[in-house]
This record gives sequence, C-alpha cells and structure tokens, in this order.
Amino acid sequence: MDELEHKYEVIIKETEDKQKLPEDVKVELKASGMMDEKGKLKLKGVSPKMLKKMKQEFVECPVLKENIQFIQCFVCPNFQSRVMGKVLCKGDKL
Repeated sequence: MDELEHKYEVIIKETEDKQKLPEDVKVELKASGMMDEKGKLKLKGVSPKMLKKMKQEFVECPVLKENIQFIQCFVCPNFQSRVMGKVLCKGDKL
C-alpha cells in the first residue's frame, strides 16, 4: 500500500477542557449532514465512544496556525488520515 501524499504530520493532543466548535464549522457540518439540527454530531463510521474521545482532542493546525478541535480537523478537506496519534494533512490553503 502506497503512503498517502501529505505535507504535515500533526500530533493529536488531549485536553480536559470543554471545547466548542466555532459557529461557521457548525453551519458547515449541518449543511453536509454530519450534524443534526439540535447540534448533535452524526459522523458515519465513528462510534459514540470514539466521538466522545475526539471531542477531548485538539491539534495545532499548520494551515490555520492555531489550535483547533480534532473534529474540525477531521472534516477539513486537507485531512488525509489519522494514524497512531497523528494526522496526515495535505497542507493546502483553505
């Protein structure tokens, strides 16, 4: 299997703090069907247990140059794959 083409390997970090998704990300998630009208995430292929863990994770985004919640990273067009505590990121401009 060939390795996915990526520009960055970003380490996934955990936090105990409650993180909130920005409003523009929520609108995007609702438009793509990944969030219902009540604000509950519905990611296909992701178990409720994994979703709960993902809500406690964040990454230092190399494209946006800020810390973002992992779920925001997961739905980003630059997201390639999550492998052993790292995210493979294409690094394209948003």
